[in-house]
Amino acid sequence: MNACGSVFKYGDNVDTDVIIPARYLNATTGEELAKHCMEDIDKDFVNNVKDGDIIVANKNFGCGSSREHAPIAIKASGVSCVIAETFARIFYRNAINIGLPIIECSEAAKEINAGDTVEIDFDSGLITNKTTGKTYQGQAFPPFMQKIIESQGLVNYINQKA
Repeated sequence: MNACGSVFKYGDNVDTDVIIPARYLNATTGEELAKHCMEDIDKDFVNNVKDGDIIVANKNFGCGSSREHAPIAIKASGVSCVIAETFARIFYRNAINIGLPIIECSEAAKEINAGDTVEIDFDSGLITNKTTGKTYQGQAFPPFMQKIIESQGLVNYINQKA
């Protein structure tokens, strides 16, 4: 399983209220949430993001509340993966639960720039910056997590096994 796209770059402590502002939490679909994804930190994100694009951030991405709306908004916007130095633990779990691939890789998070084209091999955890030619070793997903992501989330995965 691979992802490849253009990078949107953010800093430290991107919290869930910035990813999807609380005023939109009454939205009932991922598509509606995606219309407002990142708007308080990057008002042009929703106009520029394309299917397959990648978010790269520094430390503590997804901190704040435990709402699943944040990873849902990111995934529904077309983002194929989030790379960060670190993730808030509840965001990490919510992302996997809804089928949004995320990878911790400090070196990649620090060196990859906005607009770079990045490819990720989820089987190996290899991150390749196609713009610079540099590669980074992120953590590969264990097979069971890959199955959850391939199933588009934990609920779908469980339903398929039933």
